[in-house]
Amino acid sequence: MSHRHVRMTAAVLMALSSFTRPALAQQRYTATQTGQVVGLQDSARETTVSVMPAAGNVAVEMRIKGFNILRFPYESMEDFKGTRGPTVGIPFVGPWSDLLDEQAFYANGRRYAFDMELGNVRGNRPGHGFLTSATEWRVVEVKADSRSAWVTSTLDVYRNPLWMKQWPFAHTIDITYRLQDGVLEVATRIKNLSLEPMPVSIGFHPYFQLSESRRDDWKIAVGARRHWPVGEDKAPTGATQPIETFFANPADVAIRDLHIDDVFSDLVRDDRGRATMSIVGKSQRIDVLVGPNYRGMVIWAPKPEPTADAGAPAQDRNFVCLEPLAAVINGLNLAHKGYFKELQSIPPDGVWQESFWVRATGF
Repeated sequence: MSHRHVRMTAAVLMALSSFTRPALAQQRYTATQTGQVVGLQDSARETTVSVMPAAGNVAVEMRIKGFNILRFPYESMEDFKGTRGPTVGIPFVGPWSDLLDEQAFYANGRRYAFDMELGNVRGNRPGHGFLTSATEWRVVEVKADSRSAWVTSTLDVYRNPLWMKQWPFAHTIDITYRLQDGVLEVATRIKNLSLEPMPVSIGFHPYFQLSESRRDDWKIAVGARRHWPVGEDKAPTGATQPIETFFANPADVAIRDLHIDDVFSDLVRDDRGRATMSIVGKSQRIDVLVGPNYRGMVIWAPKPEPTADAGAPAQDRNFVCLEPLAAVINGLNLAHKGYFKELQSIPPDGVWQESFWVRATGF
């Protein structure tokens, strides 16, 4: 082989190397859609996220080194399809989150009564809105670059007459799940298309679990200052108390004997306006960080319940829910009564947007 050919070959290899290095670097993040499931991957952090837009736009998996930190008690995605209610993963809850104290809500000084015969609002104390199982989400972008992987889906609430009958504020909702540096960001953007201000009372209902130990060995850290006691109907009454009245040490709460489904507000913020709630195991930890437009959090830590069969194991509740809320539970009606001062609203043609982040360590 001639010296000239060797030099040419070396030049070609150098050129190929300079071409492939960026390409390989970009492979850290991938975003793919297979059927109804969108997968996001961060190979450097061994983290994957699976989202099902057509099943309420719920994130059903966040696997770290193979373990799903989100509750998903089904054998397969097929088994999950068609189920109803916020029972797995990270469900979106809207147009209001959790319970209302009557079959109506208040906005702009008016009472809006639900049409209970339509069947999409359920219960004497309507809970969790009616969008949790929506199949009308449209995927608008599935993409990855050198910095992150993401999927964005949109829901045109104004196009469904049965939804508009119950919540007569035309709006669209965009949710982006973004995986970056092993952290999952859930970004929500709501556009008000109505001629009147629209109140914001949406939330999320994530189910978290650790792999190294069972629920009785976990602790929680609660970054809030106020606790909202609930009445017999399980909705907040409007009264509040310092969190130390409820938890002696909010930063270190053993959940072994807890059975709570409680609302917290006046969140403790860092210099970026973010508040943090955490689940802590022996070495593993899950942090949920919420931006400033999330004004409350629910912590649901239910104790296992015995089954109907004598001697059968207790119902598995090896999870804790840390739920970001734009308003406290029953916030729409508590604001009308003067108890909740932080209810947000979107002006006509305006936008509300905020994010929360899920960060897991020790896996």
